[in-house]
Amino acid sequence: MKKSLLFFALAVASYGTIHAQTTTSSVTGVVKQSTGQTTTGATIKVTHQSSGATFSGSADSNGQFNIVNLQEGGPYKIEVTYIGQKPLVYENVFLKAGQALHLDPVFAESSSTNLGEVVVVGRGLIDIAEDRKTPIAVSTISQQEIEEKVGAQDITATLANTPSVYVTSQARGFGESSMTTRGFDQSNTAFLLNGQPINGMDNGRVFWSNWSGLTDIASLVQIQRGLGSSKLAISSVGGTTNFVTKSTDMKQSGFIKTTIGNDMFVKSTIAYNTGLMKSGFAVSAMVTGWQGNGYMKGTEGAGQNYFLSVGYKVNEKHNLNLMVTGAPQWHNQGYTSELSNFLKEGRKYNDNIKIINGVETNPRKNYYHKPVANLNWDWTIDDKSSLSTVLYASMARGGGQSLRNDASKEKVPYLAADVNNHQWYGVVSNYNRKLNDNLNFNIGFDLRDYKGEHYRQVTDLLGAPSISHKDNVNLPGLTVTSNQYSTNPWKTWSDKPTDAKDRLAWDYEQIIRYAGLFGQIEYAKDGFTAFAQGSVSQQHNSRNDVFLYKIGEGKSESVNNFGYNAKGGLSYTLGGHTLFGNAGYYSRQPYQNNIFMNYKNDVNPYAVNEKILGLELGYKYNSRYFDLSVNAYRTTWADRTTGSSFTATQKEVDKYGADLVQVGSLIYNTNYGVKQDHQGVELELLTRPFSFLQLKGFGSVGKWVYDGESNTIVRNEDRVVLENKVRDLTGVKVGDAAQTSFGAGAKVFIIKGLSVDADYRRYERLYGALPSNTPTMKLPNYDLLDAGISYRVAVSEKNAISFRVNMNNVLDKLYISEATSNVESKAGATYWKGIDTSNYVLMGWGRTWNASVKFTF
Repeated sequence: MKKSLLFFALAVASYGTIHAQTTTSSVTGVVKQSTGQTTTGATIKVTHQSSGATFSGSADSNGQFNIVNLQEGGPYKIEVTYIGQKPLVYENVFLKAGQALHLDPVFAESSSTNLGEVVVVGRGLIDIAEDRKTPIAVSTISQQEIEEKVGAQDITATLANTPSVYVTSQARGFGESSMTTRGFDQSNTAFLLNGQPINGMDNGRVFWSNWSGLTDIASLVQIQRGLGSSKLAISSVGGTTNFVTKSTDMKQSGFIKTTIGNDMFVKSTIAYNTGLMKSGFAVSAMVTGWQGNGYMKGTEGAGQNYFLSVGYKVNEKHNLNLMVTGAPQWHNQGYTSELSNFLKEGRKYNDNIKIINGVETNPRKNYYHKPVANLNWDWTIDDKSSLSTVLYASMARGGGQSLRNDASKEKVPYLAADVNNHQWYGVVSNYNRKLNDNLNFNIGFDLRDYKGEHYRQVTDLLGAPSISHKDNVNLPGLTVTSNQYSTNPWKTWSDKPTDAKDRLAWDYEQIIRYAGLFGQIEYAKDGFTAFAQGSVSQQHNSRNDVFLYKIGEGKSESVNNFGYNAKGGLSYTLGGHTLFGNAGYYSRQPYQNNIFMNYKNDVNPYAVNEKILGLELGYKYNSRYFDLSVNAYRTTWADRTTGSSFTATQKEVDKYGADLVQVGSLIYNTNYGVKQDHQGVELELLTRPFSFLQLKGFGSVGKWVYDGESNTIVRNEDRVVLENKVRDLTGVKVGDAAQTSFGAGAKVFIIKGLSVDADYRRYERLYGALPSNTPTMKLPNYDLLDAGISYRVAVSEKNAISFRVNMNNVLDKLYISEATSNVESKAGATYWKGIDTSNYVLMGWGRTWNASVKFTF
């Protein structure tokens, strides 16, 4: 935390002595809703219509804006936009020298899809739905809703009340949530940060503990279910989720915010924006510190978030923005347990708690630090063409800790972390050309270079002077190590083993290089739109192992895979009614973790390109008082790879042997050659019957099943193969998500600044993860109710105080959120809501709460 505060102080001090520039002319004002509430985050764009020069800014926490450096004359076009509102446009505006034109825009009509110029920087790369005239199945979450609803949760909580989305695993610990979209897990849903892919290149996974800062810096979150609108060759099988961060604020401002919550959760944030300075620079900086005990027993955690954005307007045609953000953290973890344990000990029970040296300890711990930097360059070439480019880098250090026994006869216990370090560099560039009034063309490239480093290291000897390990072919016999390494995420950069004797179990590097080319053409005229998009890519994979191979002999062969995708669609809009259809085909390269077998250099013959076919039809209706969206989809996915894990019982110990498996350890299944068929219908609606009332609803019904045979490899925690087998999965239900879900929400504006809201959702036809020998298990239906209250009061013209209180699972429902087994019931078995209590499950959170106060200046 001290380093973060120092970092923040330096950033502010560097620019704090420079005063705001005196402008020739300006446009100022306050943006409000029809209810009288001010609108934070609205985007104001001023265009000099003769030259095409644009000037943009956003409304601060009081709804105030100030667009400066405008020349006298005109005509100017002023556009005020905000998510969910119909844009306000002022045409033929003329300014006098030195004039400060005052406007007070008021949004009177809403639209669920109009995003307008929400994105000020990186516009050509960030594929929010408004950038596409062709409709898609989309849900957008505004900055205000993110700030109100997330509280102490992961940012995935903002999407819980949208169709075909299932969020679970929160009880495992801070940042441990997972999200499925249309039945596809996170590794098969694309996540983008300002146009930058953030899914892991080796396995496609996303760990939200590394992205906890998104709740503080996101200006919007948009999920595009199905094909989505991204031009990149990315893994948008279930959908694409775009996180758009705050751009550098052009007005001097700041805020201080404190949040408290259940189980001793405390979070404090401070932010400051210098505004546009004489030098042409503007700086926005923010730091956050948080800590808490966690909901499940023994899942304590703490961390920091930092954000720095530096904007520079070179001239009327060139804009630069540098962003650096990170979220160093550590947290202890929970996991599934037998249902009987939760029923006996309570839903906060944690199977990971052990007695170690006489002390109750949770050895399962995650610690990580993943700074991300990106540099955006927007170039307005002329009034018909533009180029947007982002250079990005990510360097990560950290791992996951657990309890181990050494290789000696005494089986000395110790704590060790499986380390996953990486460095990742990339560049994405997109050229946009307006060919005529009806035709628009894009072409661009996507380059990525990734190097991962993997080994196990001792983190705590638990009082022993040393431990022994084996299996490194370069260190025959038993190897003794007496060194231990920190799990402090700030120390992972320097405190790491450089000697082979201190690297246990495995030691290898992954190399992944990717090059993609994409293009898109779009036609729009008289309510009719059509688009065609395509991409090609080449991916290189190799690894270098210095543990299972002699030094100099561990470099694998290079595996190169060619991939491609093509998608297109049509739509027609008449009045407020729109009909649309999309179709697409993907040939996606396998992830490296699936290319090389058994964590060796052996190439997996089953690791072929995965084939995805997506079809979608939809209808949308938008009016002043009512918005409706209905979508029908079908996605087939062949030659895919899936994975799951479960906790070993005595049955697995007897089957595989005590030397390979212990009760309570994890066993991993990897299934190759799987085919899935997902189809369903989705509905989303929003109505505004009165100015003080908003009502919304959603629903989705799916049919998600496996089809055909798969080859399954079973491994223990040390990645030793326990079993190979062939399984027929035809007709087995896809698990880890509710195939039927629906919900409703309401928000009431009581008086100026005061509002209350509530959200209800129900999940049915929920199945557990795919076990190793049986079909997925159907879990009991459940429903949840969340509620909140907000109050904002203006202290002065520039200062305001905001209060927010949330309560989740208001009715304190007891429910199973996921399961990892499906046991064959025996005589004398006990049941809870039809579930054998010897099954391994994870219980959802009970009633939780959080409250925050925010002072803006």
